[in-house]
Amino acid sequence: MRQGPLTGLKIVEFAGIGPGPFCGMLLSDLGADVVRVDRKGQGRGAPSDVTSRGRRSVALDLKSPDAVEACLKLMEKADGIIEGFRPGVMERLGLGPDVALKRNPKLVYGRMTGWGQTGPYAQAAGHDMNYIAITGALHAIGTKDKPVPPLNLVGDFGGGALYLAFGLLAGIVQARETGKGQVVDCAMSDGAASLMAMFYGFKGAGMWQEERRSNLLDGGAHFYDTYQCSDGKWVSIGSIEPQFYALLLEKTGITDPEFQRQMDKSMWPQLREKLAKVIATKTRDEWTEIMGGTDVCFGPVLDLDEAPKHPHNVARETFVEVAGVIQPAPAPRFSATPGKIQGPPPAIGAHTQEALAEWGFSEAEIAALA
Repeated sequence: MRQGPLTGLKIVEFAGIGPGPFCGMLLSDLGADVVRVDRKGQGRGAPSDVTSRGRRSVALDLKSPDAVEACLKLMEKADGIIEGFRPGVMERLGLGPDVALKRNPKLVYGRMTGWGQTGPYAQAAGHDMNYIAITGALHAIGTKDKPVPPLNLVGDFGGGALYLAFGLLAGIVQARETGKGQVVDCAMSDGAASLMAMFYGFKGAGMWQEERRSNLLDGGAHFYDTYQCSDGKWVSIGSIEPQFYALLLEKTGITDPEFQRQMDKSMWPQLREKLAKVIATKTRDEWTEIMGGTDVCFGPVLDLDEAPKHPHNVARETFVEVAGVIQPAPAPRFSATPGKIQGPPPAIGAHTQEALAEWGFSEAEIAALA
């Protein structure tokens, strides 16, 4: 039994990598019935394939006219689809939005690419780092010496998967009001640019310098940075507001009057050096005991083994273990219709008969596809 606020929503996901599966996971975790169309063959289904959890797999040979027709029939029943191929691929398969929307005028056709469906880079290969590079985001993240890729959180998952999920749901709300579906052109470069809105605002207000680690939120400020402790581990300090900064000085025992010049940028480098020396006098756990859970705005920097064991994460059950694999639980949380992990990552074709039958295919149609 599916559970969550999106229960009853039907999504067709054309198998891809990276942000596509993550978008499908987000929708499934909140109850949507996500059927993934895979190419026939063996593979997937490992418990560690976390972003594939919670959907059913239908294996089809998309070079076959019968399989293409089956995809169109799935689209007829769907509220939305997810596809992440280069522009033009779905059209060449006979599964483009023009064809699909004729079959189902209420369909919301979600297309996710790095560069978008149009523009001079639209047909070029790329990865997360490239997409965020043209938005200003990558330039702003890193050390003074060089930009540093922030994993693939900003482009693939933040600018891509989350914006596609948001776009699909917005389109479905509109379609239910008007009876008209549409295409969602979700470019990771567009999403990453959108995520930079506040920083472009800072730039417009004259509050942002292009040099990395010279600004309030990029590690330039001594009170918003990470510091190494005596045991080689790290803590994060974000004491921006005056009352939080005053508490930081109290908890660290700092009485040096120069620290009163908190917002004097010319002082930031030397104050960072002084604060670093203080933090280096204790272990990470000692500082956590002193500042953890206070208004200092403090957090120990945990690795992937440590994070699931942190008391706050344990109390909120932020992480769960499924088939021996520790992974994030569904988010966000709903008081009346909580989401859940709807099932394990599926092997390719594991649900071909089951899912097609449930979506209205006859036994003869299923047998023909087999």
